[in-house]
Amino acid sequence: MPKTSARLLSLLSLLQARRDWPGALLAERLDVSPRTVRRDVDRLRELGYPVVAMKGPDGGYRLDAGTELPPLLFDDEQAVALAVALQIATTTGAGIEEAAARALNTVRQVLPARLRHRVDTLRVTAVDRPAIRPEPQVDSDVLMALGATVHGREVLRFDYSPVSGPARATAGTSQGCEGTPAAPSGSAALSASAASPGSPTGALPQTPRHTDPAPPPPRRVEPHHLVTWGRRWYLVAWDLDRDDWRTFRADRITPRTPTGPRFPPRELPGGSVAAFITARFRGVEATEGPDGVGGWPCRGEVILALPAAEVLRHTREGIVEELGPDRCRVVLGSWSWPGLAAAIGRFDADIEVIGPSELASAFAHLATRYAAAAQPRATPDP
Repeated sequence: MPKTSARLLSLLSLLQARRDWPGALLAERLDVSPRTVRRDVDRLRELGYPVVAMKGPDGGYRLDAGTELPPLLFDDEQAVALAVALQIATTTGAGIEEAAARALNTVRQVLPARLRHRVDTLRVTAVDRPAIRPEPQVDSDVLMALGATVHGREVLRFDYSPVSGPARATAGTSQGCEGTPAAPSGSAALSASAASPGSPTGALPQTPRHTDPAPPPPRRVEPHHLVTWGRRWYLVAWDLDRDDWRTFRADRITPRTPTGPRFPPRELPGGSVAAFITARFRGVEATEGPDGVGGWPCRGEVILALPAAEVLRHTREGIVEELGPDRCRVVLGSWSWPGLAAAIGRFDADIEVIGPSELASAFAHLATRYAAAAQPRATPDP
């Protein structure tokens, strides 16, 4: 490589490493004169790199943002990290699968042989978890618009489409999570009027002519975080009309323009977005229990006749404490006491219930049910 070209790459790498560089320091790092630095900066500008000169006693340079994307320079660790990230981009649900594949091919073509070998030996096959129906994809433009309002702390107005299918999310669920379906409301609407005036008792009223309902008004929120959970994108925001925190599915959001005024940041319940989202999808307040199992409504403690290492391989949450070579203390949480008892029973080991009494009652309840299920069915007479 010619000396000038090598020096230009070194200069570009330095400019990408930090925001501001004094001219004298650049000359010292490159072992050239300040005049040569000025010439090399002019060459980078001719190649499309927006290098801005800074005024001052010493002067200096800064690599600024331009109108077009110039060639980028990555170190070895950055190149490998970028290649791995592009391989798993197909599971983000952001609708960027094709673009990620093209970007990965572009990066791989220009990688040195030693780095290309590292990337090729770390080929990742991204497999989505099985689903009853395909997960909805989010338009990347919508994600960019939501991210811009979060970054700018600007009030956002948007239309929120209903959930497709029989289950629909209500506008004000008890836990403030509008990205998941609410429980079916039953058939209360049919009981409002069993018969119209003048009709026979018990006769159904005539079906009224169908009219399209008026569209709901746009939502007004203060957007705070854009997060992913279970391959879906959600917007965490303060709902101005409901005066409460809400989570909205991004694939159901249609942003409106223009955005509203800027707002001061609010403190998110739970102290972090991770704690808040985890608690909201569990359906309880964003509090972390003293036993380390989060905010599950039912929490119990047992002793299992298993090594702690074996239990840890199958337990993501809770506490597992070693009591001996074949005994351990386990603290877990669940939605219900029977669910917690069933989760503990899957370890196929002797169980000693420490507490509470509700957990012991749940084991007794399941034992009766399982014993009845194990009985052979009576064969009917022919």
